[in-house]
Amino acid sequence: MTSAGALDGKVAVVTSSSKGIGRALATGLGQAGANVVVNYKNDRAGAEQTCRRIQEAGGIAVAVGADVGVPEDAQRLIDTAHCELGSIDVLVNNVAHVRLGPAQATTLEDWGDAISTNLRGAFLTTITAVAAMGERGGSIINISTCADTLMLRYHAVYTASKGSLEAMTRHLALRLAPRVRVNAIAPTATRMERNWQDNPDFDRSWSAVIPLGRMATPEDYIGPLVFLASDASSFVTGEILHVDGGWTLQGPAPDMRHYDFETDRHRGRGGPDRS
Repeated sequence: MTSAGALDGKVAVVTSSSKGIGRALATGLGQAGANVVVNYKNDRAGAEQTCRRIQEAGGIAVAVGADVGVPEDAQRLIDTAHCELGSIDVLVNNVAHVRLGPAQATTLEDWGDAISTNLRGAFLTTITAVAAMGERGGSIINISTCADTLMLRYHAVYTASKGSLEAMTRHLALRLAPRVRVNAIAPTATRMERNWQDNPDFDRSWSAVIPLGRMATPEDYIGPLVFLASDASSFVTGEILHVDGGWTLQGPAPDMRHYDFETDRHRGRGGPDRS
């Protein structure tokens, strides 16, 4: 659910918004009145579909291919927003490299990819966007994870990068105030287009440990995002907003030792992971 008109006249950039959570966030911003730059790295068709959804709701959207971990690409992404849509008021750092598995099985390549995408990419787009915002200022929202609040067995490199992103969120909120507000949203387990997440056992096991009784959907994050992007949160900065159905109030996580992360195939079921 969005607040229609809350972002009228604003220009938003959403990284990695060709599908999943990013698509929902970009669409939600458009429905709230923002003009949106839809970023993608490889999936141009998906980005164009996101643009169509925004346009069908009466908004303006443009798709821009860019690898935000590359300085020149990050600059081009922000330049496009400024040149084609006139300004940039909101930046959503949604892009994420998710590679799950035991820490001992994490390669240096996996580590480098996660840091480059989840941390370096957010940093590059942020400093570039801040320069483009100028004295007018704006709002930056980083998409983090609840998995660095309650440690999960198979999230070593992912939580390391996202934990660093949250630290950067707080630092930049202090450094960029009062002109730019910087906050983060921390999602929980979300039902998306992945086989192991669509598996009924995965859904049931997560729903059992979330107080509100179900997994999240990408649309659950739209309302919090619009709030943080809009003037309704004009006195909010440096916050990490957990949108998790209450999961981090109690934990634990489901036992994921029975999941085959290499093939995204569920191999069994187990109780909560209390480690």
